Amino acid sequence: MQWSWVANRWTGVAASIWIQWSCGASYTFSIYSPILKSTQGYDQSTLDTVSVFKDIGANFGILSGLLYSAVSPYNNPHRDNDTRGSPKSKWASLGGPWVVIAAGAIQCFIGFMFIWASVAGLIDPPPLPVMCFFAWLGSNGQTFLNTTNVVTSLRNFPQYSGTIVGIMKGFLGLSGAILIQLYHTFCDRDPTTYLLMIACLPTFICILLMFLVRIYEVYNGDYKEHLNGFSLVTVIIVAYLMFIIISQNFFIFPSWAHIFTFIILMVLLALPFGIAIKAHSEESHQIAQACMFDSTSSSSPSADKVEYQELPSDVTEVEPISDDMLPPEEEMNLLQAMYTVEFWMLFVTMISGLGSGLATINNMSQIGESLGYSIKEINNLVSLWSMWNFLGRFGGGYVSDYIMHRKGWPRPLFMTATLGIMILGHVIIASGFRGNLYLGPVLVGICYGANWSLMPTITSEIFGVKHMGTIFNTIAAASPLGSYILSVRVVGYIYDKEANKEDNSCFGIHCFMSSFFILAGVAFLAFLVCLLLHFRTRRFYKLVVLRRLKQSVRY
Repeated sequence: MQWSWVANRWTGVAASIWIQWSCGASYTFSIYSPILKSTQGYDQSTLDTVSVFKDIGANFGILSGLLYSAVSPYNNPHRDNDTRGSPKSKWASLGGPWVVIAAGAIQCFIGFMFIWASVAGLIDPPPLPVMCFFAWLGSNGQTFLNTTNVVTSLRNFPQYSGTIVGIMKGFLGLSGAILIQLYHTFCDRDPTTYLLMIACLPTFICILLMFLVRIYEVYNGDYKEHLNGFSLVTVIIVAYLMFIIISQNFFIFPSWAHIFTFIILMVLLALPFGIAIKAHSEESHQIAQACMFDSTSSSSPSADKVEYQELPSDVTEVEPISDDMLPPEEEMNLLQAMYTVEFWMLFVTMISGLGSGLATINNMSQIGESLGYSIKEINNLVSLWSMWNFLGRFGGGYVSDYIMHRKGWPRPLFMTATLGIMILGHVIIASGFRGNLYLGPVLVGICYGANWSLMPTITSEIFGVKHMGTIFNTIAAASPLGSYILSVRVVGYIYDKEANKEDNSCFGIHCFMSSFFILAGVAFLAFLVCLLLHFRTRRFYKLVVLRRLKQSVRY
């Protein structure tokens, strides 16, 4: 009983938050890329090759999904008389989610430690394929940590999956900004030491907290208030980081100011543990009251002890589920999911919608330069992208939960709306009017982030949670593919075609106008596919997903 005060689903959320913010080293490549280039004797093309493998590692999460499915027990809470509480995999009895976190921490440590040793001169510069492998390995560890935190949180908080995924994805999106503050505080102008830090810090945090990230028994009482507490802290942290980032672009901080702002940041990051303690205390009290009522009122009908989620009136009466409903209400594995149209709709949406968003941030500096923005303005725009990305990740999950619980609107409809707004953002960037980068990238960034929280939630709702890690990470592999096609073959190709042949530079609206109208067209394709996905799954959401929320759960 004493151990439950340390290890429960609420402290599991706080532990996952800390692991999430520490594991985004792949987002800070710009800090150590100059020292990597100079010490290894790379030209820009070679450095870009290392960066590509880093990006592939950060997005190739299929292995993490397979390992999570193998070592984590599963019980379907939405099926009556479910006998699958004992996992089919013989490996599941050997561990749990902590095994996946440990694997990710080891990868992160080995990958970045090798890069640090090479940059520090402890070993001779390795051949390019070897460096690319370790860049891939270090970044790939992020997928193991992210998969574990997202899927485990989904299992522990099934009724507000959008909110909890938004929190997890939000802190992963914020990790770059947080790690940069650590760099300014402890390693300023010393990227070599920073490489050592990003090898050791996530590993230490994972070892310290990984046993708290577990699949706990779910009590579906009124816990939204406490999730809102995590959400409030998340918003406070992003507001604080936004203030610090803008201030650092206008003022030079002395060392004492970096230390002071860092201490405040650590205090804010510690608040989730305080919320977890309060939430667990109140939940334990509610459970104790329910058990006491159970023992003293055995003659009362069980319906008297049931709590229902508030849902729209049009879903209070649920139709029986027909055999021809697509997709079926079952836990699909990867191969089964790939045989469905819904899987490929999500894949196309990922490659088109998120690919176009990633192409935007990859070219933000060049766009600003071509339109005559100052270096300070460009730095502000690039720095604030992580903030818009976070607001989308967090807000996409939170708002989709709200409209689903209150209005009964399926999540794919909300994702369709975000893609529509993203189209507008691309058109604004393409227009080239003065000040367009203060609006267009904001819309694209928020919608891009929203899709990163909506995609895994929709995947779990359509295909089930059991193999969700593997299925979603397979779909997510489309993002870097789309980024490569749209960044290199579209944006880069048109820029080179329009550029001055002597110095390969381009100034004016024409540099990116055509390419961003093409990106708007690609986003429109994603919009149409996602709209079709909504029409294909809206009956499924009404009969299955909303019914799950309506189901009574007894303490």
